[in-house]
Amino acid sequence: MSLKNKIVLITGASSGIGAACARQFAMQAVRLILCARRLEKLHELADELRAKHKADVLTMQLDVTEMDQVAEVLRALPDDWRTVDILVNNAGLAAGLDTIQEGNIDDWEAMIDTNVKGLLYVTKSILPQMITRNAGHIINIGSIAGHTVYPKGAVYCASKHAVKALSDGLRMDLFGMKIRVSTIDPGAVESNFSLVRFKGDNARAASVYAGMEALTPDDVADAVLYCATRPPHVNISEVIIMPVDQASATMVSRKDRHQ
Repeated sequence: MSLKNKIVLITGASSGIGAACARQFAMQAVRLILCARRLEKLHELADELRAKHKADVLTMQLDVTEMDQVAEVLRALPDDWRTVDILVNNAGLAAGLDTIQEGNIDDWEAMIDTNVKGLLYVTKSILPQMITRNAGHIINIGSIAGHTVYPKGAVYCASKHAVKALSDGLRMDLFGMKIRVSTIDPGAVESNFSLVRFKGDNARAASVYAGMEALTPDDVADAVLYCATRPPHVNISEVIIMPVDQASATMVSRKDRHQ
């Protein structure tokens, strides 16, 4: 399906998977709405996409955890940008790696507010015009953590289980409409994900990917684009994508197991 001139809104677009999705979609001649907290990074990405692909890009500073801000910013979309055809709910994070009894409540709040409530706030703001037109596609970035739980990751895993449940429920709520809902659930992706999780500890973040060939953000963006370009009557409900070196959330083959 051609995406030319479709309007695609991506949250968390300033880096990682979100930025990779923006680059993939820009090559399809879409019109891009890029949202993130770091406006300077968005502007750099937008300049790159305009230079390389002559992309039509609108950047918007947005913190998905702020319900009123989400409603206000998305309500203020210019008239010729209101018809969002594809929403990529990418904004998300992991914070900390602790048992529940030793967990940091601020970390819990950050994960639940971003991964669950943020996804809901943005979807709630964008969905009405899709329902009115009886057309659209919501693509949620989940995780293999939404299918299994691993030690010291209970709250993050719970937030990603919620993404799966919300995606499944949204398909039911939209039953009979021509609105597609997909989830992309990646395993280990080498990005700034672990750096955020470990609060800037470069050595600890690097150890997550040591000795293995992890997915890249482009690998995930490629799966997103695949879902978006199927014929209109086809809905890819769920894609689980993992590196060959990973068999499960806790089983990773490494060249040097001492790393």
